[in-house]
Amino acid sequence: AHVVESGGGLVQPGGPLSSSCAPSGFPLVGYSIPWFPQAPGRDGEGVSRINDVDGSTDYADSVKGRFTISRESAANMVYLQMNSLKPEDTAVYYCAATRGYYRGRGWDETFYDLWGQGTQVTVSS
Repeated sequence: AHVVESGGGLVQPGGPLSSSCAPSGFPLVGYSIPWFPQAPGRDGEGVSRINDVDGSTDYADSVKGRFTISRESAANMVYLQMNSLKPEDTAVYYCAATRGYYRGRGWDETFYDLWGQGTQVTVSS
């Protein structure tokens, strides 16, 4: 079992991008799915998470009001819509997964045992 990211790309500051996370080999049911951006100088914290149990979401302060995470259970997909992007959002965005409910529990990467290969998001003029 693993997850597969797609989407991302290059956009000018202020523009939108979207990324998708597709669990492979397991259903979303009962899983917590976060997004972790990785780039030199970043602190390694996640920016968004959705808990399939009740659809609850968490967002880092840096992306609140700009990013939206959602799920489509029938398609077994999780989506990250990124609006009003800033150059500091530039990173490789990794999707992860683990069974359980993690709302409000911080952004410890060790919670998650399934990871994707990442998708590049570049915000530049």
